[in-house]
Amino acid sequence: MLILNCGGTFNKRYNVVDGTLEVPYDNRAIDTILKSTYGVYNIAGIVYKDSLDMTSEDRKMIANIILESNDDSFIIVHGTDTMHLTAKFLSEIFDNKKVVLTGAMKPFEIDNIEATLNLGIAIGFLNAKPDNGVYIAMNGLISSCNSIEKNREEGKFELV
Repeated sequence: MLILNCGGTFNKRYNVVDGTLEVPYDNRAIDTILKSTYGVYNIAGIVYKDSLDMTSEDRKMIANIILESNDDSFIIVHGTDTMHLTAKFLSEIFDNKKVVLTGAMKPFEIDNIEATLNLGIAIGFLNAKPDNGVYIAMNGLISSCNSIEKNREEGKFELV
């Protein structure tokens, strides 16, 4: 299993100098969560940005990393605003891999429960050896990327 870190709110930290939330160029949130597991996971930081700033080139880079990897299971930590776009892009390419996108609505640094739950669900799901496909794991749910979406009015993901 390979964990690809794209940044997003999951990773954001408060900058005390200018008062903003920024996506740092590290994997600290994921590393902290993984310390409580017994598994050994490879982590690759790819793009450290808010998902609103994700481009088609970023999505192609993610796809290329998956294509070149010997792994067959992937977790992508991704911002929630465009997670569905990346998931749909990847689902058009991969039918021979297991890919789970997850993220958080609140930064790990501010509230570590949601991010920990979402990453934990993604890991557990992949360890259960599901069918190949592209999935989204958010808010205690995991489903095919075509049947889960962000409800912006309620601030949560739900099955559709």
